[in-house]
Amino acid sequence: MALLERHLNGRTLNRQPLGLSPGQRSLKRAFDLILALFLLTLLLPVILVTAWAAARDTGASGFFMQERIGRGGRPFRVVKIRTMRPVGGTMVTTLGDSRITPLGRLLRRSKLDELPQLFNVLAGQMSFVGPRPDVPGFADTLGEEGKVILAVRPGITGPATLKYRDEETLLAGVSDPERYNREVIYPDKVRLNRDYVLTWSFDKDLIYLWRTAFPARHHDERSA
Repeated sequence: MALLERHLNGRTLNRQPLGLSPGQRSLKRAFDLILALFLLTLLLPVILVTAWAAARDTGASGFFMQERIGRGGRPFRVVKIRTMRPVGGTMVTTLGDSRITPLGRLLRRSKLDELPQLFNVLAGQMSFVGPRPDVPGFADTLGEEGKVILAVRPGITGPATLKYRDEETLLAGVSDPERYNREVIYPDKVRLNRDYVLTWSFDKDLIYLWRTAFPARHHDERSA
């Protein structure tokens, strides 16, 4: 891919990733591997039952796979529980999207549709915390400063994911969701993800995981 041939601050992304030191990358990967193995052992029955229910609900495979851009600009296939009917349409999803099934809305609200990404983490394609992986095309729009987010594995959660937890509701309230996503939300996500990479710490990853697992508790603490 063209992204792999570009240079960021004089170094090629796929040769020497920026942002995290070798020791930090090893720590982050070890944590991902141990936690992914533990959670898959615990949650595999939940994933399989949910995928079966989604298959009956949507009339298609219960697992949804889509090409995304990962570390170093390398493509991979992200795995999720299918929550939408297999029909065409925009890549931007809003709260009232008719393609989302009733069960799909429940799965998306509870984040159960994200559980199969544990396989992506186990395979080394993703991390628990990091920038969300973009679909092909978006990564090509990154400016020189933004390309640093490709130096780390994409994540299931992270600062941008938490800020835009209710993104579908936000997009449902604007007249042109695709344009708003492209011109407002995506640039802000890039900024947040760039700051995450450049100021990474293991403690911050633990905080993001806590805020993801207990969003109501975090909201109560912030409001106090």
